[in-house]
Amino acid sequence: MTKPSLATTLGSLALRTPLIAASGTIGSVVEFAAVTDLTAYGCATAKSVSAVPWPGRAAPRVAPTEAGMLNAIGIQNPGIDAWLAEIGPRLGGLGVGIIGSAVGYTIEEYVTVAVAMASADIVAIEVNLSCPNLEGKGMFALDPIATAAVIGAVRKAVTVPVGAKLSPNAIDVGEIAVAAAESGADWVTVANTVWGAAIDIERRAPRLSAGIGGYSGVAIKPIAMRCVLEVRQADPTIPILGLGGVQTGEDAIEFIMAGAHAVGIGTAHFGSPKIGRRVLTQMERWCERHEVSDVRDLIGVAA
Repeated sequence: MTKPSLATTLGSLALRTPLIAASGTIGSVVEFAAVTDLTAYGCATAKSVSAVPWPGRAAPRVAPTEAGMLNAIGIQNPGIDAWLAEIGPRLGGLGVGIIGSAVGYTIEEYVTVAVAMASADIVAIEVNLSCPNLEGKGMFALDPIATAAVIGAVRKAVTVPVGAKLSPNAIDVGEIAVAAAESGADWVTVANTVWGAAIDIERRAPRLSAGIGGYSGVAIKPIAMRCVLEVRQADPTIPILGLGGVQTGEDAIEFIMAGAHAVGIGTAHFGSPKIGRRVLTQMERWCERHEVSDVRDLIGVAA
């Protein structure tokens, strides 16, 4: 058997491999490039950027758990102007397509960031909808109308491909995904962290200064898998970037069988920055053992 093809597409993005380094776990990507092999990835998604600098939350804002980690960093970032000046010029030499990540409290802020970000050397923009809206009524990603409004506005403002990063905390993630796609999203990212918390029994206080944060890591894989299946069942034509708890090539194959066109690796990078190459090799060997010549033939076969 010839070497299996692991190339795929995510909407209009052509990917040399199905793996995407997830936003929030690889910093600005520039630092990550110094400690890993970026050729294992089809794209890498930079940390989310807002219209103005966000200081983030007070420490402690990261806490380990029995399986995975909690974080309530608050999307600390320097703001889009500083990002363009300091990070933007360095993206083109990394050897991998960079997906920018935009975040905001209002639709106008999302558009401001997206328009500015589109001038950098990026291949697409992922709209991080897991952020509270102006009225403080929760995440955009929990409301199909709010999701559609943000994605529609960003889609009209830029010409690069646009993805929508959704939340597993939504009551009906399939409904949210359909709203995003109908408003112009080229793909949906499913999913972000799950709400969680932990208590430090010695201090008699939450382990995070915010009390509740985002839970990620191997334990959320079944939840993320459920979200991918729900989106696939809601509309099988929507391209999906699936992620949540990926540690092995078999994990990635499982996401693809559930309906993902590409697979993100996130929290695993903290313990193993070079995990991407190992996962890719395991995927290739799995395909060889099962006589799969093209990984795209597996998309949605179990959905």
